[in-house]
Amino acid sequence: MKSLVVVGAQWGDEGKGKVVDYLAAGADSVARFQGGNNAGHTLLVDGRQVILHLIPSGVLHDRTRCYIGPGVVLDPGVFLEEIETLKAIGTCTKERLMLSERLHVILEPHKRIEAARELAARDSKIGTTRRGIGPAYEARAARKGIRACDLIRGGKDFEKKIDQLLEEWNYLLAGLYKEQPVHKDDVLEKCEKFGRELKPYVGDVPGEIEKDLEQGRAVLFEGAQGSLLDCDHGTYPYVTSSNTIAGAVCTGCGIGPTRIKKVLCVAKAYTTRVGEGPFPTELEDELGERLRVKGGEFGATTGRPRRCGWLDMTALKYALDRNGGTALAITKLDVLAGLEEINICTGYETDRGLIHTVPPSIEIFEKCKPVFETFPGFDKDSLEGVDSMEGLPREARAYLDRVEEMAGIPIEMISIGPERNRTLVKGAGPWV
Repeated sequence: MKSLVVVGAQWGDEGKGKVVDYLAAGADSVARFQGGNNAGHTLLVDGRQVILHLIPSGVLHDRTRCYIGPGVVLDPGVFLEEIETLKAIGTCTKERLMLSERLHVILEPHKRIEAARELAARDSKIGTTRRGIGPAYEARAARKGIRACDLIRGGKDFEKKIDQLLEEWNYLLAGLYKEQPVHKDDVLEKCEKFGRELKPYVGDVPGEIEKDLEQGRAVLFEGAQGSLLDCDHGTYPYVTSSNTIAGAVCTGCGIGPTRIKKVLCVAKAYTTRVGEGPFPTELEDELGERLRVKGGEFGATTGRPRRCGWLDMTALKYALDRNGGTALAITKLDVLAGLEEINICTGYETDRGLIHTVPPSIEIFEKCKPVFETFPGFDKDSLEGVDSMEGLPREARAYLDRVEEMAGIPIEMISIGPERNRTLVKGAGPWV
């Protein structure tokens, strides 16, 4: 059995898209297991930029089959737009892409209610993407969600589900937030179109994945967001609405934990965060702006500038433990090239002394002061022509050796540029 889970080990935007795209060359299938179109993967393939929000990055490999599991909340309009984009470059067919019949869909009421909440929150806003992700997961938990199987079936039963959804949320929109209500006929008209167009893609995703595993095919499970945004284990309440850690593969794709062989955790050589929430190593100066510009740190989904700071090994080690990580991939090492010194956070100073974990209380975490180890930088041109880990400059290797030592697991991949061929792999790579 060959199965590999790829998850982000920071606050998202770690470069998972490139890592999955690279590894998908050795996969028979790639499955997305949580989140929605609040995530974005920016890929550079043969000089062409491709941005995906829902469809797994493996779709760019002609032989790879792609699944979107029941743990995902799917915006039908966004999904269909991505299909058209991929068709235009000749790389997407119905035979290679399947949506779970059990996944929940995002409709206009979900997006409207989330936007109204964020607007009303003012200074206490979470910083959501306003894509309706949270309300869709809320409806799922309240047993009022709309699933793909409902959408393609339609009829009177479906209309009753829409009535139930709108009764509550139109009351909130009009009564609490003083916004215009959503009209039922508009929702039903869109849903009829979406159901018709999605139907050819809908099927039994957990069943297909199980067949792949039983027949010895290589299955790659792709996460969205990052571990520190996990709704249970992240920096709550500044988190997403789903479980983002590796264990969510089991519920999000309907497989047992014994089916997971390896967990590859992806982290940048520095740290970024989008939206609100504590960020102990944040650089709010010219150096932070340098990392943002050189690293292209602007959201693929929203275009928002990302907050940038030094690598936080305390938060990263916490995330690795929650995932049961077996290997580490470090991305954007090239962004650090040219700095005189590089820092790594090794712990936090608090009112109660030095700690080496992420505290559960957001109020305590907001007051944490980072403790740093400092390393000499490496020349801005020193990564040119490097085609192996051994070829990295001495200073870069010393920095990575310390990261590996603190992580307690091996670094098996390093990205030194956005192109596929700017990827360094140790030995046979994570698939072994």
